Amino acid sequence: MVASNLLLLIGALPSALALVRKGDVGKLPALGWNGWNTYNCNISDERVVNAAKTLTKLGLKDAGYEYVNIDDCWSVKSGRDEKTDRIIPDPEKFPDGISGVADKVHKLGFKFGLYSSAGTQTCAEYPASLDKEDIDAETFAEWGVDYLKYDNCHVPSSYEDEYEYCEADTFNYGNYGNHPNGTCPDIKDLAPDNYDWSKSKTAGRFRAMAEALEKQDRVIMFSLCCHGHAAVHEWGAEVGASWRTENDIIPHWYRVAQILNDNSFKLNYIDFGAHNDMDMLEVGNGDLTDAETRSHFAFWAAAKSPLIIGADLESLSDKHVDILKNKVLLEFSQDGKHGGPAVPYKWGFNEDWTYDPKHPAEYWHGKTTKGRLVLMLNAQNQLETRKVSWKDVPGLKDTSYNVINGWTGKSLGCVSEVKAEMDSHDTAVLLVGDECSKSKGTVKLTSDDFE
Repeated sequence: MVASNLLLLIGALPSALALVRKGDVGKLPALGWNGWNTYNCNISDERVVNAAKTLTKLGLKDAGYEYVNIDDCWSVKSGRDEKTDRIIPDPEKFPDGISGVADKVHKLGFKFGLYSSAGTQTCAEYPASLDKEDIDAETFAEWGVDYLKYDNCHVPSSYEDEYEYCEADTFNYGNYGNHPNGTCPDIKDLAPDNYDWSKSKTAGRFRAMAEALEKQDRVIMFSLCCHGHAAVHEWGAEVGASWRTENDIIPHWYRVAQILNDNSFKLNYIDFGAHNDMDMLEVGNGDLTDAETRSHFAFWAAAKSPLIIGADLESLSDKHVDILKNKVLLEFSQDGKHGGPAVPYKWGFNEDWTYDPKHPAEYWHGKTTKGRLVLMLNAQNQLETRKVSWKDVPGLKDTSYNVINGWTGKSLGCVSEVKAEMDSHDTAVLLVGDECSKSKGTVKLTSDDFE
Protein backbone atom coordinates (compact mmCIF):
# COMPACT_ATOMS: atom_id res chain seq x y z
CA MET A 1 0.00 0.00 0.00
CA VAL A 2 1.45 3.36 -1.00
CA ALA A 3 2.03 6.08 1.57
CA SER A 4 -0.81 8.32 0.36
CA ASN A 5 -3.32 5.49 0.77
CA LEU A 6 -1.97 4.79 4.26
CA LEU A 7 -2.69 8.36 5.24
CA LEU A 8 -6.17 8.20 3.76
CA LEU A 9 -6.91 5.12 5.84
CA ILE A 10 -5.57 6.70 9.02
CA GLY A 11 -7.62 9.82 8.35
CA ALA A 12 -10.74 7.72 7.83
CA LEU A 13 -10.58 6.20 11.31
CA PRO A 14 -12.92 7.63 13.94
CA SER A 15 -11.48 10.15 16.38
CA ALA A 16 -12.59 11.28 19.82
CA LEU A 17 -13.41 14.82 20.85
CA ALA A 18 -10.91 16.13 23.40
CA LEU A 19 -11.98 18.22 26.35
CA VAL A 20 -10.99 21.87 26.57
CA ARG A 21 -9.54 22.54 30.03
CA LYS A 22 -8.78 25.76 31.86
CA GLY A 23 -5.35 27.17 31.11
CA ASP A 24 -4.85 24.55 28.39
CA VAL A 25 -3.97 21.99 31.08
CA GLY A 26 -3.42 18.69 29.28
CA LYS A 27 -3.29 20.27 25.84
CA LEU A 28 0.23 18.92 25.35
CA PRO A 29 1.67 15.60 26.58
CA ALA A 30 2.69 15.73 30.24
CA LEU A 31 6.40 15.76 31.05
CA GLY A 32 7.59 14.73 34.49
CA TRP A 33 8.78 12.03 36.89
CA ASN A 34 7.07 9.20 38.79
CA GLY A 35 8.67 7.40 41.73
CA TRP A 36 7.15 3.92 41.32
CA ASN A 37 9.90 2.17 39.37
CA THR A 38 12.58 3.45 41.73
CA TYR A 39 10.91 3.27 45.13
CA ASN A 40 7.72 1.21 44.76
CA CYS A 41 5.98 1.61 48.13
CA ASN A 42 9.06 3.09 49.80
CA ILE A 43 8.13 6.63 48.81
CA SER A 44 8.53 9.53 51.22
CA ASP A 45 8.42 13.30 51.52
CA GLU A 46 12.21 13.46 51.39
CA ARG A 47 12.47 11.34 48.24
CA VAL A 48 9.81 13.35 46.41
CA VAL A 49 11.47 16.66 47.26
CA ASN A 50 14.91 15.30 46.34
CA ALA A 51 13.51 14.19 42.98
CA ALA A 52 12.32 17.73 42.29
CA LYS A 53 15.72 19.14 43.23
CA THR A 54 17.49 16.59 41.01
CA LEU A 55 15.27 17.38 38.04
CA THR A 56 16.46 20.96 38.39
CA LYS A 57 20.12 20.02 38.87
CA LEU A 58 20.13 17.82 35.75
CA GLY A 59 18.55 20.54 33.60
CA LEU A 60 15.39 18.52 33.11
CA LYS A 61 13.20 21.21 34.64
CA ASP A 62 14.51 23.72 32.10
CA ALA A 63 13.88 21.13 29.37
CA GLY A 64 10.18 21.11 30.28
CA TYR A 65 9.71 18.29 32.79
CA GLU A 66 7.26 19.86 35.23
CA TYR A 67 5.33 17.14 37.11
CA VAL A 68 6.68 15.38 40.21
CA ASN A 69 4.33 12.47 40.84
CA ILE A 70 3.72 10.09 43.74
CA ASP A 71 2.35 6.68 42.79
CA ASP A 72 0.76 4.03 45.05
CA CYS A 73 1.23 3.49 48.84
CA TRP A 74 1.10 7.11 50.05
CA SER A 75 -1.71 6.60 52.57
CA VAL A 76 -2.32 4.49 55.65
CA LYS A 77 -3.53 1.05 54.67
CA SER A 78 -6.09 0.51 57.42
CA GLY A 79 -8.81 2.73 55.99
CA ARG A 80 -10.29 6.21 55.84
CA ASP A 81 -10.80 8.79 58.56
CA GLU A 82 -13.92 7.76 60.44
CA LYS A 83 -15.16 11.34 60.82
CA THR A 84 -14.30 12.94 57.47
CA ASP A 85 -14.25 9.82 55.24
CA ARG A 86 -11.02 11.12 53.73
CA ILE A 87 -7.98 9.06 52.80
CA ILE A 88 -5.29 9.49 55.46
CA PRO A 89 -1.72 10.25 54.34
CA ASP A 90 0.89 7.99 55.96
CA PRO A 91 2.33 10.16 58.78
CA GLU A 92 5.69 8.34 58.73
CA LYS A 93 6.23 8.78 55.00
CA PHE A 94 4.67 12.25 54.87
CA PRO A 95 4.93 13.93 58.29
CA ASP A 96 3.61 17.21 56.82
CA GLY A 97 0.84 15.43 54.96
CA ILE A 98 0.31 15.41 51.20
CA SER A 99 -0.42 19.13 51.26
CA GLY A 100 2.96 19.65 52.89
CA VAL A 101 4.94 17.82 50.24
CA ALA A 102 2.83 19.47 47.50
CA ASP A 103 3.77 22.88 48.90
CA LYS A 104 7.47 21.98 48.83
CA VAL A 105 7.24 20.73 45.25
CA HIS A 106 5.39 23.88 44.21
CA LYS A 107 8.00 26.12 45.84
CA LEU A 108 10.67 24.38 43.74
CA GLY A 109 8.75 25.39 40.61
CA PHE A 110 7.05 22.08 39.79
CA LYS A 111 3.52 20.72 39.66
CA PHE A 112 2.54 17.86 41.94
CA GLY A 113 0.90 14.55 41.03
CA LEU A 114 -0.90 11.94 43.13
CA TYR A 115 -2.39 8.48 42.55
CA SER A 116 -5.62 6.60 43.20
CA SER A 117 -7.69 3.85 41.59
CA ALA A 118 -11.20 3.39 40.20
CA GLY A 119 -11.69 0.39 42.47
CA THR A 120 -12.20 -0.43 46.13
CA GLN A 121 -8.43 -0.54 46.65
CA THR A 122 -5.33 0.58 44.79
CA CYS A 123 -3.16 -2.01 43.10
CA ALA A 124 -1.07 -2.28 46.31
CA GLU A 125 -4.30 -2.61 48.35
CA TYR A 126 -4.49 0.86 49.86
CA PRO A 127 -7.76 2.85 50.04
CA ALA A 128 -9.04 3.90 46.61
CA SER A 129 -11.76 6.10 45.17
CA LEU A 130 -14.62 4.03 43.71
CA ASP A 131 -17.89 5.53 45.01
CA LYS A 132 -15.78 8.11 46.89
CA GLU A 133 -15.03 10.32 43.91
CA ASP A 134 -16.49 13.57 45.23
CA ILE A 135 -14.81 13.51 48.63
CA ASP A 136 -11.49 12.42 47.12
CA ALA A 137 -11.54 15.02 44.35
CA GLU A 138 -12.32 17.71 46.91
CA THR A 139 -9.48 16.45 49.12
CA PHE A 140 -6.96 16.27 46.29
CA ALA A 141 -7.81 19.82 45.22
CA GLU A 142 -7.43 21.13 48.80
CA TRP A 143 -4.06 19.40 49.09
CA GLY A 144 -2.73 21.16 45.98
CA VAL A 145 -2.71 18.22 43.57
CA ASP A 146 -2.14 19.15 39.91
CA TYR A 147 -2.17 15.68 38.30
CA LEU A 148 -4.08 12.51 39.14
CA LYS A 149 -3.01 9.10 37.88
CA TYR A 150 -6.13 6.94 38.20
CA ASP A 151 -5.57 3.18 38.10
CA ASN A 152 -7.91 0.24 37.48
CA CYS A 153 -7.36 -2.27 40.28
CA HIS A 154 -9.73 -4.15 42.61
CA VAL A 155 -12.90 -3.62 40.63
CA PRO A 156 -15.97 -5.29 42.20
CA SER A 157 -17.88 -7.77 40.04
CA SER A 158 -20.90 -5.44 40.02
CA TYR A 159 -18.76 -2.86 38.18
CA GLU A 160 -17.30 -5.23 35.61
CA ASP A 161 -18.23 -4.78 31.96
CA GLU A 162 -20.84 -6.90 30.26
CA TYR A 163 -18.42 -7.77 27.47
CA GLU A 164 -14.71 -8.32 27.11
CA TYR A 165 -12.61 -6.07 24.94
CA CYS A 166 -10.23 -7.77 22.52
CA GLU A 167 -6.74 -6.70 23.59
CA ALA A 168 -3.76 -7.93 21.63
CA ASP A 169 -1.50 -6.53 24.35
CA THR A 170 -0.79 -9.17 27.00
CA PHE A 171 1.45 -9.93 29.93
CA ASN A 172 2.28 -13.24 28.26
CA TYR A 173 4.96 -11.41 26.31
CA GLY A 174 5.62 -12.78 22.85
CA ASN A 175 2.74 -15.30 22.86
CA TYR A 176 0.84 -14.00 19.86
CA GLY A 177 0.59 -17.27 17.96
CA ASN A 178 -3.19 -17.43 18.24
CA HIS A 179 -3.72 -13.73 17.60
CA PRO A 180 -2.72 -12.94 14.00
CA ASN A 181 -2.70 -9.24 13.22
CA GLY A 182 -3.82 -8.41 16.73
CA THR A 183 -7.11 -10.32 16.63
CA CYS A 184 -8.41 -12.34 19.60
CA PRO A 185 -10.54 -15.15 18.15
CA ASP A 186 -10.36 -17.35 21.26
CA ILE A 187 -11.85 -14.84 23.74
CA LYS A 188 -15.44 -15.50 24.75
CA ASP A 189 -18.05 -12.82 25.38
CA LEU A 190 -16.52 -10.29 23.01
CA ALA A 191 -18.57 -7.17 22.40
CA PRO A 192 -20.73 -7.03 19.29
CA ASP A 193 -19.50 -5.06 16.28
CA ASN A 194 -19.76 -1.28 16.73
CA TYR A 195 -20.35 -1.62 20.48
CA ASP A 196 -20.18 1.78 22.18
CA TRP A 197 -17.51 1.34 24.84
CA SER A 198 -18.07 4.91 26.09
CA LYS A 199 -21.23 3.54 27.73
CA SER A 200 -19.43 0.67 29.45
CA LYS A 201 -19.11 0.36 33.21
CA THR A 202 -15.37 0.93 32.89
CA ALA A 203 -15.95 4.26 31.16
CA GLY A 204 -18.52 5.11 33.82
CA ARG A 205 -16.07 4.53 36.68
CA PHE A 206 -13.47 6.82 35.15
CA ARG A 207 -16.02 9.39 34.08
CA ALA A 208 -17.27 9.64 37.68
CA MET A 209 -13.86 10.83 38.84
CA ALA A 210 -13.51 13.18 35.87
CA GLU A 211 -16.83 14.81 36.76
CA ALA A 212 -15.79 15.10 40.41
CA LEU A 213 -12.53 16.79 39.41
CA GLU A 214 -14.39 19.21 37.15
CA LYS A 215 -16.40 20.45 40.16
CA GLN A 216 -13.26 21.66 41.93
CA ASP A 217 -11.83 25.16 41.79
CA ARG A 218 -8.38 23.68 41.13
CA VAL A 219 -7.59 22.32 37.65
CA ILE A 220 -6.23 18.78 37.96
CA MET A 221 -4.88 16.95 34.93
CA PHE A 222 -6.62 13.56 34.75
CA SER A 223 -4.49 10.61 33.59
CA LEU A 224 -6.52 7.45 33.06
CA CYS A 225 -4.61 4.24 33.80
CA CYS A 226 -7.02 1.52 32.68
CA HIS A 227 -4.38 -0.46 30.76
CA GLY A 228 -6.21 -0.40 27.44
CA HIS A 229 -9.39 -1.99 28.81
CA ALA A 230 -12.78 -1.20 27.32
CA ALA A 231 -11.27 0.34 24.17
CA VAL A 232 -10.29 3.40 26.19
CA HIS A 233 -8.65 5.01 23.16
CA GLU A 234 -12.16 5.41 21.69
CA TRP A 235 -13.56 7.46 24.59
CA GLY A 236 -10.62 8.53 26.76
CA ALA A 237 -10.43 12.02 25.29
CA GLU A 238 -13.96 12.73 26.54
CA VAL A 239 -12.83 11.96 30.09
CA GLY A 240 -9.16 12.85 30.58
CA ALA A 241 -6.04 14.28 29.00
CA SER A 242 -4.32 10.91 28.54
CA TRP A 243 -5.13 7.23 28.86
CA ARG A 244 -2.98 4.13 29.16
CA THR A 245 -3.40 1.97 26.09
CA GLU A 246 -1.36 -0.99 27.37
CA ASN A 247 -0.48 -3.17 30.29
CA ASP A 248 2.65 -2.16 32.18
CA ILE A 249 5.93 -1.52 30.44
CA ILE A 250 9.12 -3.29 31.52
CA PRO A 251 12.68 -2.22 30.59
CA HIS A 252 13.31 -4.79 27.86
CA TRP A 253 13.26 -4.23 24.12
CA TYR A 254 10.67 -6.88 23.33
CA ARG A 255 8.16 -5.06 25.52
CA VAL A 256 9.03 -1.64 24.08
CA ALA A 257 8.55 -3.06 20.57
CA GLN A 258 5.20 -4.64 21.49
CA ILE A 259 3.84 -1.38 22.86
CA LEU A 260 5.07 0.59 19.85
CA ASN A 261 3.52 -1.92 17.47
CA ASP A 262 0.15 -1.94 19.21
CA ASN A 263 0.06 1.84 19.56
CA SER A 264 0.76 2.35 15.85
CA PHE A 265 -2.82 1.20 15.16
CA LYS A 266 -4.36 3.73 17.59
CA LEU A 267 -2.75 6.96 16.46
CA ASN A 268 -5.82 8.62 15.02
CA TYR A 269 -7.14 9.31 18.51
CA ILE A 270 -4.28 11.67 19.40
CA ASP A 271 -4.45 15.47 19.19
CA PHE A 272 -4.31 18.48 21.49
CA GLY A 273 -5.71 17.44 24.88
CA ALA A 274 -5.88 13.78 23.89
CA HIS A 275 -2.92 11.43 24.26
CA ASN A 276 -2.35 7.69 24.17
CA ASP A 277 -0.21 6.93 27.23
CA MET A 278 2.33 4.24 26.37
CA ASP A 279 3.42 4.08 30.04
CA MET A 280 6.42 5.50 31.87
CA LEU A 281 9.81 5.99 30.28
CA GLU A 282 12.37 3.26 31.01
CA VAL A 283 15.35 5.43 30.08
CA GLY A 284 18.03 4.44 32.61
CA ASN A 285 16.32 1.19 33.63
CA GLY A 286 16.81 -2.50 32.84
CA ASP A 287 18.89 -3.97 30.04
CA LEU A 288 18.01 -1.60 27.21
CA THR A 289 21.04 -0.87 25.02
CA ASP A 290 21.92 2.71 24.12
CA ALA A 291 20.32 2.13 20.71
CA GLU A 292 17.15 0.71 22.26
CA THR A 293 16.98 3.56 24.75
CA ARG A 294 17.19 6.10 21.93
CA SER A 295 14.41 4.35 20.00
CA HIS A 296 12.22 4.05 23.09
CA PHE A 297 12.43 7.76 23.85
CA ALA A 298 12.18 8.81 20.20
CA PHE A 299 8.94 6.95 19.56
CA TRP A 300 7.31 7.87 22.88
CA ALA A 301 7.98 11.52 22.03
CA ALA A 302 6.99 11.15 18.38
CA ALA A 303 3.74 9.39 19.33
CA LYS A 304 2.87 12.30 21.65
CA SER A 305 2.74 9.98 24.67
CA PRO A 306 3.22 11.59 28.09
CA LEU A 307 6.94 11.52 28.92
CA ILE A 308 7.07 10.51 32.57
CA ILE A 309 10.57 9.51 33.70
CA GLY A 310 10.47 6.24 35.65
CA ALA A 311 14.13 5.97 36.65
CA ASP A 312 16.23 6.82 39.68
CA LEU A 313 17.26 10.36 38.81
CA GLU A 314 20.40 10.14 40.92
CA SER A 315 21.65 7.19 38.84
CA LEU A 316 21.00 8.54 35.35
CA SER A 317 24.11 8.64 33.16
CA ASP A 318 24.99 11.77 31.21
CA LYS A 319 24.03 9.91 28.05
CA HIS A 320 20.57 9.13 29.42
CA VAL A 321 20.05 12.71 30.55
CA ASP A 322 21.03 13.94 27.08
CA ILE A 323 18.43 11.61 25.53
CA LEU A 324 15.73 12.89 27.90
CA LYS A 325 16.65 16.47 27.01
CA ASN A 326 16.78 15.92 23.24
CA LYS A 327 15.67 19.24 21.79
CA VAL A 328 14.28 18.05 18.44
CA LEU A 329 12.11 15.33 19.99
CA LEU A 330 10.88 17.46 22.90
CA GLU A 331 9.96 20.28 20.52
CA PHE A 332 7.95 17.81 18.46
CA SER A 333 6.24 16.46 21.58
CA GLN A 334 5.39 19.95 22.82
CA ASP A 335 4.58 21.58 19.47
CA GLY A 336 1.86 24.16 20.07
CA LYS A 337 0.75 24.32 16.43
CA HIS A 338 0.52 20.65 15.41
CA GLY A 339 -1.16 18.30 17.89
CA GLY A 340 -1.00 15.10 15.87
CA PRO A 341 1.65 12.39 16.35
CA ALA A 342 4.13 10.95 13.93
CA VAL A 343 2.58 8.05 11.99
CA PRO A 344 3.99 5.21 9.88
CA TYR A 345 4.17 5.82 6.14
CA LYS A 346 5.51 2.33 5.40
CA TRP A 347 6.27 -0.68 7.55
CA GLY A 348 9.63 -1.64 6.04
CA PHE A 349 10.44 -5.08 7.45
CA ASN A 350 6.81 -6.18 6.96
CA GLU A 351 4.07 -5.48 4.50
CA ASP A 352 2.16 -2.32 5.37
CA TRP A 353 -0.44 -2.66 8.15
CA THR A 354 1.11 -5.87 9.49
CA TYR A 355 0.58 -6.38 13.22
CA ASP A 356 3.93 -7.74 14.39
CA PRO A 357 4.95 -7.25 18.06
CA LYS A 358 8.59 -8.04 17.28
CA HIS A 359 8.92 -5.79 14.21
CA PRO A 360 6.95 -2.52 14.46
CA ALA A 361 6.62 -0.16 11.52
CA GLU A 362 10.04 1.26 10.62
CA TYR A 363 9.32 4.48 8.65
CA TRP A 364 7.45 7.33 10.35
CA HIS A 365 6.78 11.03 9.78
CA GLY A 366 4.98 13.89 11.50
CA LYS A 367 4.37 17.62 10.95
CA THR A 368 6.11 20.09 13.20
CA THR A 369 6.39 23.85 13.33
CA LYS A 370 9.96 23.57 12.02
CA GLY A 371 9.19 21.21 9.16
CA ARG A 372 8.72 17.46 9.22
CA LEU A 373 10.05 14.87 11.63
CA VAL A 374 11.15 11.64 9.93
CA LEU A 375 12.19 8.51 11.81
CA MET A 376 13.75 5.27 10.56
CA LEU A 377 13.83 2.25 12.90
CA ASN A 378 16.01 -0.83 12.52
CA ALA A 379 13.65 -3.39 14.04
CA GLN A 380 15.97 -6.31 13.34
CA ASN A 381 18.53 -7.97 15.60
CA GLN A 382 21.55 -7.05 13.50
CA LEU A 383 23.29 -4.08 11.89
CA GLU A 384 21.11 -2.80 9.04
CA THR A 385 20.98 0.09 6.57
CA ARG A 386 17.79 2.09 6.12
CA LYS A 387 17.16 4.76 3.47
CA VAL A 388 14.67 7.59 3.19
CA SER A 389 13.94 9.47 -0.04
CA TRP A 390 11.82 12.56 0.41
CA LYS A 391 9.51 11.65 -2.47
CA ASP A 392 8.28 8.69 -0.37
CA VAL A 393 7.39 10.83 2.65
CA PRO A 394 3.85 12.25 2.66
CA GLY A 395 3.94 16.03 2.43
CA LEU A 396 7.44 16.17 0.96
CA LYS A 397 8.52 16.45 -2.69
CA ASP A 398 11.04 14.77 -4.96
CA THR A 399 13.60 17.49 -4.30
CA SER A 400 16.25 18.42 -1.73
CA TYR A 401 15.78 19.80 1.77
CA ASN A 402 17.90 21.21 4.57
CA VAL A 403 18.08 18.43 7.15
CA ILE A 404 19.18 18.23 10.80
CA ASN A 405 20.35 15.06 12.55
CA GLY A 406 17.92 14.94 15.46
CA TRP A 407 20.33 13.19 17.81
CA THR A 408 23.27 15.56 17.48
CA GLY A 409 21.46 18.72 16.38
CA LYS A 410 23.99 19.08 13.56
CA SER A 411 23.02 20.13 10.06
CA LEU A 412 23.42 17.55 7.31
CA GLY A 413 23.12 20.29 4.74
CA CYS A 414 21.00 20.26 1.59
CA VAL A 415 20.29 16.60 0.77
CA SER A 416 17.97 14.56 -1.44
CA GLU A 417 18.01 11.39 0.65
CA VAL A 418 19.59 9.88 3.77
CA LYS A 419 21.07 6.43 4.24
CA ALA A 420 21.72 5.30 7.80
CA GLU A 421 23.73 2.31 8.93
CA MET A 422 22.18 1.50 12.29
CA ASP A 423 22.82 -0.88 15.14
CA SER A 424 20.07 -3.32 16.09
CA HIS A 425 16.94 -1.52 17.34
CA ASP A 426 18.35 1.97 16.79
CA THR A 427 16.44 4.86 15.22
CA ALA A 428 17.53 7.69 12.94
CA VAL A 429 15.79 10.98 13.76
CA LEU A 430 15.74 13.62 11.01
CA LEU A 431 14.25 17.10 11.04
CA VAL A 432 13.47 18.05 7.44
CA GLY A 433 13.29 21.80 6.94
CA ASP A 434 13.10 24.10 3.92
CA GLU A 435 13.58 23.14 0.29
CA CYS A 436 17.02 23.95 -1.10
CA SER A 437 18.86 23.89 -4.45
CA LYS A 438 22.55 23.14 -3.86
CA SER A 439 22.09 19.48 -3.01
CA LYS A 440 24.75 17.12 -1.69
CA GLY A 441 22.68 14.22 -2.98
CA THR A 442 22.71 11.28 -0.57
CA VAL A 443 24.13 11.67 2.93
CA LYS A 444 25.27 8.56 4.77
CA LEU A 445 25.09 8.18 8.55
CA THR A 446 26.64 5.53 10.77
CA SER A 447 25.89 4.50 14.34
CA ASP A 448 28.52 7.00 15.52
CA ASP A 449 26.28 9.80 14.23
CA PHE A 450 23.60 8.91 16.76
CA GLU A 451 25.65 9.51 19.90
